Amino acid sequence: MKTPNTDELLEPILMRDPRYTAEAYFFVRDALDHTVRQLETPRHVSGQELLDGIREYALDEYGPVTKRVLSEWGISECIDFGNIVFNLVNEGLLGKTDNDAIDDFANGYDFAEAFVHPFRPKAPMACPLDRPLSAG
Repeated sequence: MKTPNTDELLEPILMRDPRYTAEAYFFVRDALDHTVRQLETPRHVSGQELLDGIREYALDEYGPVTKRVLSEWGISECIDFGNIVFNLVNEGLLGKTDNDAIDDFANGYDFAEAFVHPFRPKAPMACPLDRPLSAG
């Protein structure tokens, strides 16, 4: 019997819920792995812990274009991460506890604040034209 590959495992999810690309699912899975690796002892992570790990992982991977990349995958707010996670749970590709709920991902953080703000200049830059030109 042939073991299904990841693309084959995602196919039913992508057919049922076309809002997100396969890359979005791969990203969330990689971000989950990253989040668990950051723990002293591997364990189940909460929705908020995963959101924090996703933010950190995304910024490390994609830097100033993070928000754009996520948008291209169909992700524009934290609840999208929850939808992806629970699509994976419902397909049996991720586990959950009785305490986990999709609402754990609602209103996690503002995407502009999380993914754009870290790359804005800290202080206004002086414009060189604000200074008088010296005669040479």
